[in-house]
Amino acid sequence: MARVILILGGGIAAYRALDLARQLRHEGMEVVPVMTEAAKQFVTPLSLEVLCGAPVHDELFRPGQESEIGHIALARSADLVLVCPATANLMARMAQGMADDLATTLLLATAAPILLAPAMNPHMWSHPATQANLALLEQRGVRCVGPAHGAVACGETGMGRLAELDEILAAVRSTLSGGTGLRGCRIIVTAGPTVEPIDPVRFISNHSSGLQGYAIAGALAARGADVRLVSGPVFLPTPPSVQRINVRTAEEMKAACLAQLPADAAICVAAVSDWRPETVSSRKMKKTAEAPPVLSLRENPDILATLSHVAKRPALVVGFAAETDDLQSHAEQKRRRKGCDWLLANDVSRHPFGGQKNQVLFLTENGTESWPEMTKPALAEQLAERVVAFFQKQD
Repeated sequence: MARVILILGGGIAAYRALDLARQLRHEGMEVVPVMTEAAKQFVTPLSLEVLCGAPVHDELFRPGQESEIGHIALARSADLVLVCPATANLMARMAQGMADDLATTLLLATAAPILLAPAMNPHMWSHPATQANLALLEQRGVRCVGPAHGAVACGETGMGRLAELDEILAAVRSTLSGGTGLRGCRIIVTAGPTVEPIDPVRFISNHSSGLQGYAIAGALAARGADVRLVSGPVFLPTPPSVQRINVRTAEEMKAACLAQLPADAAICVAAVSDWRPETVSSRKMKKTAEAPPVLSLRENPDILATLSHVAKRPALVVGFAAETDDLQSHAEQKRRRKGCDWLLANDVSRHPFGGQKNQVLFLTENGTESWPEMTKPALAEQLAERVVAFFQKQD
């Protein structure tokens, strides 16, 4: 039974840690609760104790337990330390190596993996000090899940909302598994849109945010894979331990993918423009009173099909398909036509580009599975586990 030490920081999202504790126990984990003084302002120790089935630890020195140096014994006993919510203050104290209460002392003393689930005001999250603290913690091996984009308690909207609980649970499972299931595997991931210029001002593109592809790249890297993220133009940070190659056009994306071969797997998540202008004007096309200009188009390269049939074909090629109707039929036709091993298809009329959630059909030569609606990071974790299982069968 895995022993998870759950540290609650002092933020309004602390109430969600109560349900998280219940779900961790439901999955068979032992949950040891630790509260900061600030956390007690938001939830009661009694509530947490009942849901964890264990007494709350909240004091650095406890008479009767110091013969075994209680906080050190607690730190040594953990298989994982989960901080939820991780506030800006708690992250700053961690980055500085402070040990002025039980939570920070435990975080400094443990040899177990540490997983943070940040939650705070969007301006606090984006502040350079918080981002510098996060970067330093990640350099030291601390893993972070979230935050998500959305409305927060203060009424603002932005990055700072606590990640969905299924996403946190998936990250807990991944961290406890050791994060080495894909060590030695090189995996190409494409993400984001492509941009096809018409003239120096205009272009053909789409609404892809890159969120799903970046989440997949991060989930694979967390399992030890050597991930090469070939990305169209997006406004997203590069996931930890991922090598990012920036491109703009479909031709550039194809060339970048082929340059990363040989690879063990390729996961094509990018929304590649199907067409590009036959010619690109070197000057801005002027609007005139005459008939509008005629735009001649030519077909772009099919990157998924190319990687499925290339001489140095990866052992596993995965594609994504965005459809608006007849999802099952169109997806199966596309999987066969492209020649990929797996295809994940979603209905963008129900889950448009840029959304935080996704629901897909998972198609292989053995049949189709309907995955339930989940956050994009949670879907990334589920797909990453399938990739791990695929390569374990190859060994």
